[in-house]
Amino acid sequence: MRLDNLLRKTGSNAASMTSDDRKPNVILVTGPSGAGRSTAINVFEDAGFETIDNMPIALLPRLLSGPSPQQPMALGIDVRTRDFLPIKVLELLDTIAGLPEYESALLFLDCNIEVLLRRYSETRRRHPLSPEEAPLKGIEREKELLAPLRDRADALINTTDFTPHDLKAEIVSTFLEEKASSLAVSVQSFSYKRGVPRGIDMVLDCRFLNNPHWEESLRGKTGRDKAVMEFVAADQRHGAFFDKLLGMISWLLPEYKDEGKAHFSVGLGCTGGKHRSVVVAEELAKALERDGWQVSIRHRELERQRSA
Repeated sequence: MRLDNLLRKTGSNAASMTSDDRKPNVILVTGPSGAGRSTAINVFEDAGFETIDNMPIALLPRLLSGPSPQQPMALGIDVRTRDFLPIKVLELLDTIAGLPEYESALLFLDCNIEVLLRRYSETRRRHPLSPEEAPLKGIEREKELLAPLRDRADALINTTDFTPHDLKAEIVSTFLEEKASSLAVSVQSFSYKRGVPRGIDMVLDCRFLNNPHWEESLRGKTGRDKAVMEFVAADQRHGAFFDKLLGMISWLLPEYKDEGKAHFSVGLGCTGGKHRSVVVAEELAKALERDGWQVSIRHRELERQRSA
């Protein structure tokens, strides 16, 4: 379903609300505590949204029944919100769906338990669902409580491996860029030693290609260096692999766009995540850009090295 017509409306006002003339002007932002909701709210505020965080749910219908909005709104809701229950949030979405001047979207920010626990340990804050117990108990309770909202979400962003900058970029590309009819493509390289990045739509394994790591002169370089690119390209399997990869993705992207998908992410992995996967990711991103796609690229292990 397209982001500019996320909810199926019923009634006499629905007929004029096509995917061409409506975008979400009310975005509900929720997810487990520590997953980045405050960061997301700040991103929307910087983009010109009216933002309200933790307003009692019972007051939100009254807010939305007022004069037509002059600017879009982003509403933060989580377990600390007064009267919070997932069923009430779902009822609120249904209420908004009946208001002709609004289009809503539910943005759910998720994160794995281990990272949430680490974030709580770093800040030494108490979890709102376990103020007198260990944060882990509250995190587990919250995950279970929020499951119905996660299932209903129009946009799901997993922030496990994200920096605040990554989250901002994801929100901008999902909700704020003016290319409403385009499909945003993310190309990522990674190391299998650290696991496959979360939220990837398609994963390709580059470990069959000749490994520059075993060449002493190339070991300290990365897939962005010309010598490494030439080494990988010299593997007779590289050309056929890349042609088939580009052909498959080039065929798939228009199909996903027509289906209404807003984002498509491709992960390319190798052993260390700094040579072969980087070379192929760079080649793929450039080829897709030449074909007119909106492409972002991320090299997880190279970023990790820079921040170390």
